[in-house]
Amino acid sequence: MENNMFCFQCQETAKGFGCTLKGVCGKNATTARTMDLLLFVVRGISVVADQLRQHSLPVEKEVDNFIVDALFCTITNANFDDESITKRIDKGLAIRDDLKHQASAKDIPLPEADELNWKGSHDEYDAKAATVGVLREQNEDLRSLKELIMYGLKGMAAYLEHAMRLGHNDESIHRFMQNTIAQITTKSLSADELTVLALKTGEIGVRTMALLDKANTSRYGNPEITHVNIGTGTRPGILISGHDLHDLEELLEQTKDSGVDVYTHGEMLPAHYYPAFKKYTHFAGNYGNAWWKQREEFTSFNGPILFTTNCIVPPLPNATYKERMFTTNSTGYPGCKHITADEKGHKDYTEIIETAKQCAAPTEIEHGEIMGGFAHNQVFQLADKVVEAVKSGAIRKFIVMAGCDGRMRSRDYYTTFAEMLPKDTVILTAGCAKYRYNKLGLGDINGIPRVLDAGQCNDSYSLAVIALKLKEVFGLHDINELPIIYNIAWYEQKAVIVLLALLSLGIKEIHLGPTLPAFLSPNVTKVLVENFGVSGIGTVESDMRKWGLTNE
Repeated sequence: MENNMFCFQCQETAKGFGCTLKGVCGKNATTARTMDLLLFVVRGISVVADQLRQHSLPVEKEVDNFIVDALFCTITNANFDDESITKRIDKGLAIRDDLKHQASAKDIPLPEADELNWKGSHDEYDAKAATVGVLREQNEDLRSLKELIMYGLKGMAAYLEHAMRLGHNDESIHRFMQNTIAQITTKSLSADELTVLALKTGEIGVRTMALLDKANTSRYGNPEITHVNIGTGTRPGILISGHDLHDLEELLEQTKDSGVDVYTHGEMLPAHYYPAFKKYTHFAGNYGNAWWKQREEFTSFNGPILFTTNCIVPPLPNATYKERMFTTNSTGYPGCKHITADEKGHKDYTEIIETAKQCAAPTEIEHGEIMGGFAHNQVFQLADKVVEAVKSGAIRKFIVMAGCDGRMRSRDYYTTFAEMLPKDTVILTAGCAKYRYNKLGLGDINGIPRVLDAGQCNDSYSLAVIALKLKEVFGLHDINELPIIYNIAWYEQKAVIVLLALLSLGIKEIHLGPTLPAFLSPNVTKVLVENFGVSGIGTVESDMRKWGLTNE
């Protein structure tokens, strides 16, 4: 029986192999194939754009913007709307053909590739899509490395888009992305060459995360230690989910004096750590937990929800909140209102605000506070205290537990691991993985909290900067000499670019869970194990013993 689809880009892929009938994420086979065709179009655009650049010709910003958006919308749980994805395919084919015309006018030769020449009507889209997906590459190891790179580029595109929306861009990153996609498309690269390209992707990933860090901090200030309310008020609210701080800023501005409060959800929690957002008295707190609990939490929130990025969990057929869901940017869901920006980049959130006014206040599901804001600038301010704690033995180890959360029961490992850690250890975290342990009340060491939350998944960059600073302070030659253990949870493609970024910085012995990626072939996994010490996780008890974290 032929596959209706094939996708293995996320951690929860079916049977640890690949989704072939329907995505575990909830996307149907048609959506998966439509995304495959969109990526086919992206490859064609990238080949021509790269050739133009090789001949010192300019490439319009529209091309860069399109590729970033197209890659972002194919990230797990970002877009389930076939119509919006198909519109991107239409636009992409037009962009590709325009670029080809530019190349022809300058007598620039183009390589032979189906991605450059295929034309088809809407009726032919699905049949073509079935032939251009992941399995088009027959060699398992080459496929594994190509997809590793592509998933890294998807994560890179997500971070780049956020920076671009705040007015920060880097043409060299676009150039790299398009050149890399072009190489994968038209060149017969060996496994060794693809491995080098994967590490280069990680290197550019570091640059991209640094760009986003600069964009966020120059606009909103450096994150600072903050206690975030997790209870609710008596006024109606809007729940904003995802990662895009620019959207949050616009929403807060438009809801001032409206009688409506704004709450964060999931990865938007770290917005509370930025000084610029603290002036908004109606920025009420954080509601709920990680993305995968949204079906229950969106029901009890009672008000409208704005998805600025992934992660969307498809509502159940009887969900009472679907009519209150709004999407924007690269996200989409059938039947939900999508908010677009005008020519100046401004978005009008009037409909969301008016919807909120008709809703009851959120139902409280918990109360209290959680603390965060430990990005690199804030930690540097505590450097003397941290260094003294390490030198005195008060802090024995740092455990980097950044990354993603997810639905699998095996992720209970991370909660138990955090609970069982000796009291002379400190967790460094970023991303929604934090929800597995950020409400446990693990205490502090000489005033240093035992859970230091740097922020969103892209703020894993902060953790790398902190590690590099500690290496300098302690006068070490190798970053791997630091008393740091990397126990990272992954789920989707932004975690892939974080992994590649860490590897490019020379960090070894990274433990990845709850399972290793299905897209890593046995041979590619062997390379990562032998050259970088990448490994999976075991039981909490066995890992504690292996990493010297027992009190024995």
